Amino acid sequence: MDQKTFFRLVFLIVAAGFIISFTSTHFSHAPSSTTGLLDCTYSSSSPLCASRNFLFNRQKRPIPKNDPKPKPKSHDHSSDTPNHPLDPLTVTELKKVKTILSSHALFASGAPHAFHTVVLDEPEKSLVRRWRKGNPLPPRKASAIVRVGLDTHVLTVDLSSGLVEIEGYPVRASGYPMMTIEDMSAATLAPFSNADFNRTIISRGVDLKDVKCFPLSCGWYGKKEEENTRVIKSQCYSSQDTVNFYMRPIEGLTILIDLDTRQVIEIVDTGRTIPIPGSTNTEYRFENIATTDKNRLINPISIEQPRGPSFVVEDNYLVKWTNWEFHLKPDPRAGMVLSQVRVHDPDTQETRDVMYKGFVSELFVPYMDPSDAWYFKTYMDAGEYGFGLQAMPLVPLNDCPRNAAYMDGVFTAADGTPFVRENMICIFESYAGDIAWRHSESPFIDLPIREVRPKVTLVVRMAASVGNYDYIIDYVFQTDGLIKAKVGLSGILMVKGTTYQNKNQVNKDKDGKEEELHGTLLSENVIGVIHDHYVTFYLDMDVDGPDNSFVKVNFKRQETEPGESPRKSYMKTVRNVAKTEKDGQIKLSLFDPSEFHVINSAKTTRVGNPTGYKIVPRATAATLLDPDDPPQKRAAFTNNQIWVTPYNKSEQWAGGLFTYQSQGDDTLEVWSNRDRDIENKDIVVWYTLGFHHVPCQEDFPIMPTVSSSFDLKPVNFFERNPILKAAPNFEHDLPVCGANSVSA
Repeated sequence: MDQKTFFRLVFLIVAAGFIISFTSTHFSHAPSSTTGLLDCTYSSSSPLCASRNFLFNRQKRPIPKNDPKPKPKSHDHSSDTPNHPLDPLTVTELKKVKTILSSHALFASGAPHAFHTVVLDEPEKSLVRRWRKGNPLPPRKASAIVRVGLDTHVLTVDLSSGLVEIEGYPVRASGYPMMTIEDMSAATLAPFSNADFNRTIISRGVDLKDVKCFPLSCGWYGKKEEENTRVIKSQCYSSQDTVNFYMRPIEGLTILIDLDTRQVIEIVDTGRTIPIPGSTNTEYRFENIATTDKNRLINPISIEQPRGPSFVVEDNYLVKWTNWEFHLKPDPRAGMVLSQVRVHDPDTQETRDVMYKGFVSELFVPYMDPSDAWYFKTYMDAGEYGFGLQAMPLVPLNDCPRNAAYMDGVFTAADGTPFVRENMICIFESYAGDIAWRHSESPFIDLPIREVRPKVTLVVRMAASVGNYDYIIDYVFQTDGLIKAKVGLSGILMVKGTTYQNKNQVNKDKDGKEEELHGTLLSENVIGVIHDHYVTFYLDMDVDGPDNSFVKVNFKRQETEPGESPRKSYMKTVRNVAKTEKDGQIKLSLFDPSEFHVINSAKTTRVGNPTGYKIVPRATAATLLDPDDPPQKRAAFTNNQIWVTPYNKSEQWAGGLFTYQSQGDDTLEVWSNRDRDIENKDIVVWYTLGFHHVPCQEDFPIMPTVSSSFDLKPVNFFERNPILKAAPNFEHDLPVCGANSVSA
């Protein structure tokens, strides 16, 4: 064999080996086939996937040239098994629920049926608290809310025995269960099957192919045509020349639809004289906005961890980070649920209970326009739409930083088939240059001390796109024992069409008072309507155990006695332990400054203080609606910023189990007004974070994120500063990175 032939043969062998290696590596990471499991992140060919993705994926976002290609699925959920009593139902378990129920007598009639939610029926709290890793799991059960025909049923399915228990046969309540994605997508299509609707659209000079209709829950107002029927309203937009169709409303056109029959009940058209706003300046996608390097305001930034992350996720759902551990799971209604939150005490070396369970219980979004096309827009985004169902896959490097880990949600379609919402939650460590604690001595003390510690936090995040609005929910854990719950609002405003193109056109009365617009003129023919957002959190606090008390610590001015002091007054605190629920109903006020403690009076520090955590409110808002206004009766849980109730497994949803078209007869306010005992009991604290939103032009065509938060902060929980022994950063711990040269 000559030399030329030899090298050619060697080249072919090496090339063949490379191809075999590449093929093996590539396909070993490809998604595996999972019978009965719908992956609606990477495929929309299935009718069910198409239904679920219809609302939010009408316009497919092209991948910018500098974006990496989407990664293949890295986790095959078909092989998941539960490892903890609170682990969500697995794909296998969800399939089993569907199989068991399909043969149940309830479904034998052949009447139309739909699975609205199928989730874990959590074991009793006492069983979960006693359970330890390695012990057998308590019996696994599913809780299913289904509609068969026109009746709603709450079913409990024992996955071992196949036994089905039915609670109430059928359920009789003022409301209906959370909508399915199939309900919502059907409501977007229903108007187009109505000839009167089509004629109305064409008469406005709008091409039907450019029309996008959106499902709007309609609340409850006692109207005859909406009673005893599951209904929804739909309003429509023109997508001609824009992806941002929300900015082009077909104002005044409202369609009432029967959600069960998918038939149009009524069409109201009060806006024929109002023009459809134009598409100019409505674009917001990066690839369609002229951009050069000179427009870049901030160079790319990332946190590098040369030794890897400091947190781990064990058994799919158990998060451990420095001194914290907690169970984290996705939920179709709440979005994400934190359970068994515990912190390690550096002095006693114990891992201590802080909170048994925490999640977003409800969101209430009332718009402040009483006109026919707007009065009903008073949404309950969790109980009506499903906060978790609307959680979209997070975008790496933008929603979450490079060092994030991701968690999927596994939910069920209306027919009971499980599907995966990939990258629904992310977990990452964050460092923004903040300081955990510091002290430097002044030079005249003659002590050369400069002690500083950096503040690194752990963030758990999800983002829900409930139609036009985007909500970002963060739980931020600090090493000093503090937990911050943070809500961010972004996305696109719900706007109203108007004849006005400039403020100087707005009508004025004889006294010069402007016509009420119910909002702000944002652009030509576009009004951003004033509205509120209220996010109510459920916080089952277990500070050093379940038996806790709620203490209002009032700040009072105390005047000094004559001759007592050169001072005339000082501030003191007065502690009031809440005896019953009404003592725990709190309206925040700057003129009644207070702290709000959850304490365990049975456990004290070495100097005798009861251990506790306090709720620290930040910027918030209170409702201005009349308590007897129908939407406010349904959202009575926003009448106070803080409520305290005794633990009751059935009382988790502030707006009631069945929120859709509810009448306010099963809310947090109803439960709390029973005035049960709450001293030294297993108690739940409810906190409502509020926003008044008066839109401004900077919110057009898409909103910069606005945020607020509240804290759960240790108060006499530790014997001393729990991060006293935290290490500072040193140069040798960090990589030395050089910036690329940048031309002027």
